[in-house]
Formats: sequence, C-alpha cells, structure tokens
Amino acid sequence: MEKPKYRRVLLKISGEALAGDKHFGLDFSVIGQVTDVIKECVEAGVQMGIVIGGGNFWRGVKNGEGYIERTRADHMGMLATAMNCMAVADVLEQKGVDVRIQTALEIKEVAEPYIRARAIRHLEKGRVVIFGCGIGSPFFSTDTAAVLRAAEINADVILLAKNIDGVYNADPAKVADAVKYDAISYEDVLAQHLAVMDSTATSLSMDNHIPVLVFALKDPKNILRAVMGEKIGTIVGE
Repeated sequence: MEKPKYRRVLLKISGEALAGDKHFGLDFSVIGQVTDVIKECVEAGVQMGIVIGGGNFWRGVKNGEGYIERTRADHMGMLATAMNCMAVADVLEQKGVDVRIQTALEIKEVAEPYIRARAIRHLEKGRVVIFGCGIGSPFFSTDTAAVLRAAEINADVILLAKNIDGVYNADPAKVADAVKYDAISYEDVLAQHLAVMDSTATSLSMDNHIPVLVFALKDPKNILRAVMGEKIGTIVGE
C-alpha cells in the first residue's frame, strides 16, 4: 500500500451519519462499513483520533429548546455522544482493532477520562482513540471538540465526514447552480457564513493552523482516500 499523506488525523463523524436512513439510533450496517475503513487506515500506519456527534439520539439546542435549560440539554447531548463512542468502539474491537474511549465527562466504569498525554501514547501504540462528551462544557459543539482535540494531539488534518461532498457557496439541495470549492480559506468560510462547522470551531482551526478536509461519508472509502491524499471534497485552510 502506498504511503499515507497524513500521519495523525482527527476524524469527525456526525451522529446522524451513524443512524443511516433510519435517521435515529444506530445503523450497524453503516457503522460496519465505516469501521472497516478505519481499520484499513490503521493498517496503513495512520494514527486515528475520532470525535463522534450525538445528533442521532439528542441535539441539545434543537431537542431541548423551550423544555429543558440549555446547560442540562447540552449535557444530555454529551451523554448521547458517549453511547455512540461505545457502539463504534465495540464494532472496531470485533474487527480486531485496538481502541480506547476517553470522555470529557468522567464515566470511569465505561471509559477513561480524557488525558492528553495518555491519548497521544495510545495513538503512538497504534490504538484508535475515540473522544466522547465533547469538551465537557455546554455551549460548545462537537465540531469545536474535534478541533480542540486535533490541536491537543497535534493532528495533521481534521477529516470532516459529512452528508455533503464538500463546501459550496450555497446549499446545493436548494440552489441548483451552487458552486463547489476545491479549496477555501478559513476567512472566506467565516465571511460567507458557510455551514462547514460552527464559527467557534472554524476560528479555532484557523488560529491553530489545522487544515479541515470536508468530504461525503456516503462512501466510507472516502476516509481512506482522504488520508492517502487523493483529491476529494474541499480543503479549508490558509
């Protein structure tokens, strides 16, 4: 196998992606395909950190608005991410991949607490590290958690696996002639209010000079293509 372009990556997967066509809960056929590709990346020598959203179970702002105080609603979302982390970790282990879960909220019976030095050591030993519970604070998205963890583990790139194949100047589902970018700067993403990540996450990636590669998860093989340096999706950088 050819040499990967990136040595250490942070893969961000939305919770909705894990639900597949069911749009709620877990679709293990989807998880199986995604974990197959993660295993291929590990076997190619890529160090994999993963952040998973929780929107297939609970989105704090959307689901709690008007009913539950925002802080508590966000904490519920963090627990949703922990469930997703455990599901993905279990499927990876079934495939023979060594994996560790680290959570920003302490759930010591099922996961390690997040400790940066320990996470890096796991990565150096070839283990996949799945980071759960966001950053452990309300009002911050799992996109922001992905960028923060990427900065902390010195990741070469953030792989943002979404339900769209890149960054467009408008929503391609609503605008027929929307133009896809091959590359775009952080500043332009912020100035044009493009829905790549939330503004906090985009600013944090800009401040820490971490490129973000946005691509479609519909074909999970895109994860491997991304780490090998194939031209897919949109790269957001300087």
